[in-house]
Amino acid sequence: MAFTTSRRAVIFHGYRATPDDHWFGWLAEQLDSVGISAHIPPLPDPASPNRDCWEAEIAATLGTPGPDTIVVAHSLGCLAVLRHLATLTGPWQLGTLVLVSGFVDRLPALPVLDGFVAGGVMLSTMQDHIESISILRSDDDPIVPPAHTDRLARLLDASVQIVPGAGHFLAGDGVTSLPPVFDAVT
Repeated sequence: MAFTTSRRAVIFHGYRATPDDHWFGWLAEQLDSVGISAHIPPLPDPASPNRDCWEAEIAATLGTPGPDTIVVAHSLGCLAVLRHLATLTGPWQLGTLVLVSGFVDRLPALPVLDGFVAGGVMLSTMQDHIESISILRSDDDPIVPPAHTDRLARLLDASVQIVPGAGHFLAGDGVTSLPPVFDAVT
């Protein structure tokens, strides 16, 4: 398909995932079908993520975003993306940010990620640089407590869209397409 817009989307997966998992490929196909170039970069060693390696890959892939840039992230990918955005200096503007099961606090279900999560991220003025922020969570996420995603939304001064019964938005939860994310982007 010939891309009919200068908008580009980058979709970042989370812990133990790849670009081929869950709803990521579906979303990329949907975006491509409406003329938005979509890319799903593989983050290094997703089963044993290294904070510095993930942030370096996100920085290399995303760089300094512009108003035509769309970023979608899932779970641990949300924290890594937010950390990259927090490092940006000078004028920058991100068109759309969609965070699915995002968090900035340690996860009781995954203490193995405590080292990655430690230190959180500075979010205080980030929303000033982002035109549109959408945050999605399920009402029954067994990995990221809903209160964690709600806290992230408060920190970003954004509302939360609740998708009932979606678990952690994994293929194993039956989630292989995610129309609310597509709707938030288009």
